[in-house]
Amino acid sequence: MIRVVHLSKHNEQTRYGQAFSLQKAKAVRSLHQSIECYAATPLVALNSLAQRLGVAGLFVKDESFRFGLNAFKALGSSYCLASLLAGRLGLGEKFRFGDLVTPEARKALGEMTVITATDGNHGRGVAWTAKQLGCRSVVLMPKGSAAERLENIRLLGADAKITDLVYDDTVQLAARLARENGWILLQDTAWDGYEDIPLRIMQGYLTMALEAAEALNEPPTHVFLQAGVGSMAAALAAFFKQYYANKAPRIVIVEPDGANCFYETALAGDGAIHPYQGELKSIMAGLCCGVPSSIAWDILRACGDDFVSMPDSVAADGMRILGAPLPGDTRILSGESGASCFGLVADVLRKPELVEVKNRLGLGASSRILCISTEGPTDRENYRRVVWDGAYAG
Repeated sequence: MIRVVHLSKHNEQTRYGQAFSLQKAKAVRSLHQSIECYAATPLVALNSLAQRLGVAGLFVKDESFRFGLNAFKALGSSYCLASLLAGRLGLGEKFRFGDLVTPEARKALGEMTVITATDGNHGRGVAWTAKQLGCRSVVLMPKGSAAERLENIRLLGADAKITDLVYDDTVQLAARLARENGWILLQDTAWDGYEDIPLRIMQGYLTMALEAAEALNEPPTHVFLQAGVGSMAAALAAFFKQYYANKAPRIVIVEPDGANCFYETALAGDGAIHPYQGELKSIMAGLCCGVPSSIAWDILRACGDDFVSMPDSVAADGMRILGAPLPGDTRILSGESGASCFGLVADVLRKPELVEVKNRLGLGASSRILCISTEGPTDRENYRRVVWDGAYAG
C-alpha cells in the first residue's frame, strides 16, 4: 500500500534558506571541480518511457558514476571535511582541494581521525575522503549491513566494523567514541548541539542539484527525493525551491514503510519530530533510519509538499524497469535505495489501481519529473536477488 500525506503550508520559514542558495551551490561545485577525478554525473532523459507513461518528461540523475564510488555520498563528506580543514589552516573561501594535501598543510594539521556511522554509502564516502586528505577513518555500521558494503569501506583504508546495534544507536555510539577520543564526528544527521558538520555535509550535495538544474532545458514540475535521515532530500528541496522561484517544482519525499519517520512526522501535523516506532526493516538499506535530522525536518516542513510511505516492492520495480529500458532509452543500474523514487513514479503512472495516488501527487500529461538514482548496485547479491529472481514482487 502506498500512503501519501500532503503538507499544507502556513507561511512556514526555514532559517537555513541561504545555506542552500545558488551562490553557495556554485562555491561548493567549484571545490568539487578541484578534485582530480571530478566529473558531472549524467542526467538521463527516458523519453520512450515518458511517452509510454503519458508524461511530458522523465529524467533520472545517475549518481552511480560519482567519484568511482557508485553513490553520491562523497559529495557531502568531501566538502565538509575539506572546509573544516581549510578553516583550521586559515585558508580563504576560495581554497582548492589540493591546498589541503601539501606537505606544509599536512604538517600543520597533524594526525587526525574521523568517525561516522553508516548504512554503507556515507561511510564509503567518508573513508574515501579521509584517504584523499590524509586522515584516519573509523566507520561503524548497524546490524544487518551487507558484507560487500563493509568490504568496500575497508578497501579504502578505514577501520570499519558491523555493530550489533540498529542505525540510530550506532550513530550515538560513534558520537560517544568521538567525544572520548577527540575524533571528528562526520555524521550526516543533526540533533540539538550538533548542526555545523551535518549542515556542511548537506551543502556538499548542492553540486548534484546544480548539475541537474543546468542540464534540464525546462523546470521540472515534480522532484522526487528519497529520505533516510533526510539530509540529501532537504538540501535539494531547499535549492530547487529557491532556484526555480515562482516555477518551483512540487517536492515529493519518499520512504520505505519500514523506516518512514518523515511520513509519520508529517502525518502527526504538530511540527514536532516523530521517530519511526518499530524495527527498522527494508531492502532500501540506505533509507533505514528512524529519526529525522533536525535540520532536514526544519527545511522539509517548509519545502516538502508530499510525504510518501511505500512497500519494498515499489523500489524493486524501479530497479527492474531501469535495468530493462524501452528502445531508445539508456539503461541505468540502480540499487534498492537509488531506484526508490523512480519505482514510485513508474508504478503510479502505469498501474490503474494507483490512479488515486497519481491524482493526489498531481501527475499528468504536462508533468516533467526528476528522480535521483542515488546509488548503483552496492549490494550485488541482493541486486541479483531482486532483478533476477523477482524478489519483492508482491
